[in-house]
Amino acid sequence: MIRAVYVAVASVLSLSTLVAATEWPFDVTTLSAPDGSITAKFVSVGATMTELWVKDRHGEARDIILGYDDNTKLLTDPAHPVFNPIVGRYANRIKNGTFSIPITKDPQPDGPNVYHIPLNDHNGGILGWDRRNWTIAAKSPTSVTYHHLDAADEGFPGNVTAYATHAVENGGILKTTVHATATEETPIMLTQHIYWNLDAFQGSEDILNHHLHVDASRVVDVDGDAIPLGDFIDVTGTVFDFRPTEKIGFRFNETVGLCGAPCQGYDHCFIYDHNHTVTPGVTLWSDVSGIKLDITTTNPAVQIYTAYWLDTPRKIVHGGPSLNYTSFSAVAIEQEGYIDAINTPEFGINQIYGPEMDFEWSSTYKFSLAD
Repeated sequence: MIRAVYVAVASVLSLSTLVAATEWPFDVTTLSAPDGSITAKFVSVGATMTELWVKDRHGEARDIILGYDDNTKLLTDPAHPVFNPIVGRYANRIKNGTFSIPITKDPQPDGPNVYHIPLNDHNGGILGWDRRNWTIAAKSPTSVTYHHLDAADEGFPGNVTAYATHAVENGGILKTTVHATATEETPIMLTQHIYWNLDAFQGSEDILNHHLHVDASRVVDVDGDAIPLGDFIDVTGTVFDFRPTEKIGFRFNETVGLCGAPCQGYDHCFIYDHNHTVTPGVTLWSDVSGIKLDITTTNPAVQIYTAYWLDTPRKIVHGGPSLNYTSFSAVAIEQEGYIDAINTPEFGINQIYGPEMDFEWSSTYKFSLAD
């Protein structure tokens, strides 16, 4: 049934033909829930969310995600902070830009069925889906579906066809789903790299006093390049324990160096203890705005990044451009799979998809007011 739906969408004349060539891929699509609770804006490059407006405790709308006033910078900004796109074909980390199918530990460069990806600062991939030009396949006042063909980009095997749908609903709900098919066996692991500041820089300048709950008793143990070592950290009694809700900065002095020297804060993969397709795996809220975010997802893990390396001019609505987004201006909460599982067979996780197995990704963001 799912495959039939996406084939039907693909057979429709692409709505991108209605977008002027001078606008695409920075054409803005605005979605608004009928009850006025939520408004989101997207562009075709990266199927990227550029604005997200929800109401605070006073009934005033705030844009609670980071971004640019000039969306062309999603492609041209050399800092490349990855503001709110779909990231793939394989997000986060690939050790030495190398993997094998079937997966093995430390595959030999010249071994059979070994693939090599261009190297970046974290060992694999340069131009991912976040900087590819998706096209609009379907659109309504409350949803938009983008299409992308990854034609064996960057040394990955096989072609991957992906559809990403963003939708808003009454009651302050944003939902993103991705469905992907592959012509050959290939690793696929996606995320949606959203930077949140629930105060929108009105009444606070960072997210250290945001309250955070994460249903995770384990964090992936990593080396200095943020590559998994094959084991997990038990969060009990550590700065990683957000099972009881804590402020993000609750033991922040103890986080120096945890995300690589001289980084302070978090950039870690938390493994959920339970399935969170119904109940939230992550809850975030602010006392200043009163805005609360609950996230449900089909994913088994979440990357929490407190934006240590940010140094980018803010949107005007956030007080820019004379002021910058800087360290701890936001928290990225990325629903994902186990990082670099394609080089860590001891995880026992299969992230290889192909003609016999499609890839599915779904996350729902529910906004309300904190008690």
